[in-house]
Amino acid sequence: MGIVIKQTFKNTITTYLGFAIGAVNTLFLYTNFLTDEYYGLVGYLLSAANVMMPLMAFGVQNTLVKFYSSYQEKKELHAFTGFMFLLPLLMMIPVGLIGVLCYDWIVSLLTKTNTILTPYVWTVFVIAFSMAYFEVFFAWAKVHMKSVYGNFLKEVYHRAVIMVLLLLVFYGYLNVIQFIYLLMAVYLSRMFLMVISAYMIKKPVFTFKLPKNYNSVLKYSFLIILTGSIAAVLLDIDKVMLGQFEAIENIAYYNVAVFIAVVIAVPARAMHQITYPITSKLLNTGNSSELKVLYKKSSINLFIIGGFIFLLIVLNINELYKLLPEQYSGGVVVVFLISLAKLFDNLMGNNNAIIFNSDYYRMVLFFGVLLAVLTIVLNIIFIPLWGINGAAFATFIAFVIYNTIKLYFVNAKLHMHPFTWKTLKALGVIAFLLLVFYYWNFNFHPIINIVLKSILISILFVGAIYTLKLSEDINGLIGKYIKKDPRE
Repeated sequence: MGIVIKQTFKNTITTYLGFAIGAVNTLFLYTNFLTDEYYGLVGYLLSAANVMMPLMAFGVQNTLVKFYSSYQEKKELHAFTGFMFLLPLLMMIPVGLIGVLCYDWIVSLLTKTNTILTPYVWTVFVIAFSMAYFEVFFAWAKVHMKSVYGNFLKEVYHRAVIMVLLLLVFYGYLNVIQFIYLLMAVYLSRMFLMVISAYMIKKPVFTFKLPKNYNSVLKYSFLIILTGSIAAVLLDIDKVMLGQFEAIENIAYYNVAVFIAVVIAVPARAMHQITYPITSKLLNTGNSSELKVLYKKSSINLFIIGGFIFLLIVLNINELYKLLPEQYSGGVVVVFLISLAKLFDNLMGNNNAIIFNSDYYRMVLFFGVLLAVLTIVLNIIFIPLWGINGAAFATFIAFVIYNTIKLYFVNAKLHMHPFTWKTLKALGVIAFLLLVFYYWNFNFHPIINIVLKSILISILFVGAIYTLKLSEDINGLIGKYIKKDPRE
């Protein structure tokens, strides 16, 4: 776990830096510098691009990681590399042509409820293209165990530039329309920076011929398109569907609540940048014993860290909303439901990496398709009933079902699961602190209340985790700071 912990730590720092900048943007700059309607428009465009991105990337970001370490001959490796970088064009070119030929129909379909979308529909394709090729070249960096700079670009760069653009809007140097078009340019520039970085890490050598196992590669890529699209549906379709059923400003309110909740997912995102290629290598070499250790360690570490963040968010959410414009305060239920879903995600450890790199990924597709349909149906049912709370409830139910199926599947096929008695103890600590602090509030300014409550929660949580010795890795980090051997 040495390289995992080292790069995970660096990735976590950069990811949290990105989230800190994103928090300022999402909670304060967007909410005060743009109208609710235009903020909702931005959320819709980015969510729609995220839904399209797996299709545009053709699954290459996962396929590259899975197969790269399996090639022994350089000629085959070079053929595979060229194939990977060109493969997304097989999807992007037809999608682009369909978009041009059917543009008026697509616009009329998407703008029935919110006509403000009309001039900007085409930008979704450009943003999705930029996101897709960014992920392809980021995957190239990851297979060479260099994930830190790519993670910086993915988490920090675009948020920092967007912050500058929002400030320029506030001071009158840009209008809102210019901001939206420059937002598209930000994602294009991020893609080009990742391309440059990938070439500096190791210049790809292309051989323009098909690798011998191209059938397996294509089958895997096609299935990853579908599974990636399913994941995107589970993550972003709620925002897109809100735009079809509700006034677009509701996306702004929902987006703020979801952003607060997904902070829980930051450690998992950081750790997955390095555990994904390691998991692939362990599966390719048949090292099941180390894979089981990695599975359990990644689960307990992410559950503890995610549980800590979950407590800080849920127990301070009412005070946090007092700092935002009043119309955003209806998102408390959304925060709680999405936070629970993300905490369950952390509990999964490197489950996704195991599934996508195993020989059983085809069956996962079947479950994923069913759940994508279920998510859409649940949103259709609950958004008209409960608005943004309905969208959150639909997402929560879909994630619980999806993750439960994946846990069962890995255990049934590979005879491993991520749980130990330490998992149950960690759950007990989280539940106990949730009950103790949920109704405990101070009568000061919201910021002071958040600080005081967070300090108390932190002391009790860290003390309990350290005393119970729930994670060797986390105890080791704590032990360094308190100058005590964590094994004592």
